[in-house]
Amino acid sequence: MTTPIISSEPELGTAGISRPTGIDTVRVADLITQLLVELGEDPGRTGLIGTPDRVAAWWNAFLSPGGAATATCFTESHLNDQLVIVGGMSVWSLCEHHMLPMNLQVTTAYVPNGEVVGLSKFGRIAQHFAARLQVQERFTRQLAEHLTGVIGREDIAVAVRGLHLCMSMRGVRMEDARTTTVHARGRFRTDPVLSQQFLTVTTRQWAAS
Repeated sequence: MTTPIISSEPELGTAGISRPTGIDTVRVADLITQLLVELGEDPGRTGLIGTPDRVAAWWNAFLSPGGAATATCFTESHLNDQLVIVGGMSVWSLCEHHMLPMNLQVTTAYVPNGEVVGLSKFGRIAQHFAARLQVQERFTRQLAEHLTGVIGREDIAVAVRGLHLCMSMRGVRMEDARTTTVHARGRFRTDPVLSQQFLTVTTRQWAAS
């Protein structure tokens, strides 16, 4: 069974506005040139020649959705009630409040019921929801909701540990600060033993990284 990672319908932002599927790189490069001038720089000096075009190309690559990848499920009729945890996933996103990078360490878990999900798809789904202006709390919820659709049940848990440069390099400038978000659904919300197993493994993985 396959489940689309990227819907064919336009994806809506928080204000109900569709996400763009690409950007005008020529216009963005022009805006970057203007920004450099306003910052007191000379866009024509050696080190900055080509910088606006490179920045525009990066924005286009980062914010444009990928192909219509699918999450493949494999039949394993004897694998019921086994806890499956996929960790060690690291994705980059952009804080929508300051447009600065945030690195998100992602751990997901689910309980199979006759099927298992192809492992590489967890990373692809995380990358999909990270490739936009985001907040960690929303990213965590979106990932959990999408995985619920993939496995067809509510037994999903997602934990995210974020390093936010908007906190590390500006404002209070606390370089060691980390933000943790957890979204638990189904049995992960109602079964304290299952929830504790997930949190214990997740904490150990983060401590070892």
